[in-house]
Amino acid sequence: MAILGIDGLASGLDTTGLINSLMQIEAGPQTLLKSKQSTAQDVATALQGINSRLRSLSSTAEKSATPENWKAFTATSSSTSVVATTNTAAQAGALTFSVDAVANRQVSLSAAVTDGATLAPDNPPTFTLKKSSGDLVSVTAASNSLSDIATAINESNMGISATAVRVSSGSPATYRLQFTSGTTGTAGAFELYVGDEAAVTAATAPRLDTAVATAATDAQITLWKGTGYEQISTQSSNTFTGLMTGVDVSVSTVTGVGETVTVDVAADAAKVSDLAKNLVGSLSLVLADIGSRTATVTTTNSNGTTSTKGGLLTGDIGISALRQQLVEAGTYPVYGVSPTSVGIVLGKDGSVTFDADKFAAAVGKDPAGTAEFVQAIATRLQDAANAMSDPYGGTLTSRITSQESLVKGYAKQIEDWDTRLELRKATLKATYSSLEVTLSNLQAQSSWLGGQLSNLTTSASA
Repeated sequence: MAILGIDGLASGLDTTGLINSLMQIEAGPQTLLKSKQSTAQDVATALQGINSRLRSLSSTAEKSATPENWKAFTATSSSTSVVATTNTAAQAGALTFSVDAVANRQVSLSAAVTDGATLAPDNPPTFTLKKSSGDLVSVTAASNSLSDIATAINESNMGISATAVRVSSGSPATYRLQFTSGTTGTAGAFELYVGDEAAVTAATAPRLDTAVATAATDAQITLWKGTGYEQISTQSSNTFTGLMTGVDVSVSTVTGVGETVTVDVAADAAKVSDLAKNLVGSLSLVLADIGSRTATVTTTNSNGTTSTKGGLLTGDIGISALRQQLVEAGTYPVYGVSPTSVGIVLGKDGSVTFDADKFAAAVGKDPAGTAEFVQAIATRLQDAANAMSDPYGGTLTSRITSQESLVKGYAKQIEDWDTRLELRKATLKATYSSLEVTLSNLQAQSSWLGGQLSNLTTSASA
């Protein structure tokens, strides 16, 4: 049943204002709950931020703790025509050699003709490729036009490509068919004939690639040239895979007479340094994030009064313990040796920084030992970060889950208070409406009685 608003009609009171004031008092507990919910949500958000930093630290620590990632070597060449690349199997060392030949693809040409019929009278014609291995492969073109001949060869699995090249602009123009091997080296050498395999075997098929513009050649290098251990190495590719352990060498130009090329393989100082630098950087981000949420701020007003305000997580024992665990994992000694010796420095303010010069010096003195040292620290940090931020059993993860449940609990209580306050407000409106009606009725009765008394007085006087 709807309650009509009769605000102050009889009493002259601001009934709506009175009800609103009373409702503010009634809503006091709900307002307190909303404040608690907001604070709980802020804490949950702060914990989630720290947890995200911890997951990043775990990922970075895992990379730094993996021995394979420390096997970082870089290769340099004394010649721009020789390029060396390394993989994780590379080892430090140097090798000197000469480049005697580079691998080439065979490029052959047909005779210069005005049309394909001159090269292959049969229509459609059949062509047979004789590979360096002696194997024969045949293909039949759609017609004996130069275009169809090239198309048939290109669409086959012969292992060569063909294209028609105009060699004169007269009328009619003349063309040569150019045939190119799909692979470099003598293994890609070929002969192309007009005719089927039987004709080639019988030596009655005419050769189509009558001129060899570029012969198929293998790449060749000479190791330890000029010594009693000189050795020649040849292959079809210009890339000598695994020439040194974990090192591939690609050549592109023959060295000059008496010249040699030296390939040096050394530890990649920059990549190794990044493994330690990124580890410390990731740890520093977590500590800085915790510090910003637990720091206290002291301010002085114009009257000279000093006040101190704590951060959202100031005094949080769990977060303080978490921070201490990370500091210990990152800066406590390994085998009795301080991490400062490899450039991982704990400052007086509790910050952790990376000293690149100290790390470089440590690597230069003992590369393997330094790698193992940092791997040990990284493993400790990874274990600590995982124990805190594991999605299923991490201590911080559990704390976040609990905090989110608290936020939901406050939300339910606030919702219940909405219902309670709505009913209370309806009751107050009904009460004051009834009061106004009663007062109105009393005023009407008073007016009637006043009228009756006035009539009685008039009659008595008469």
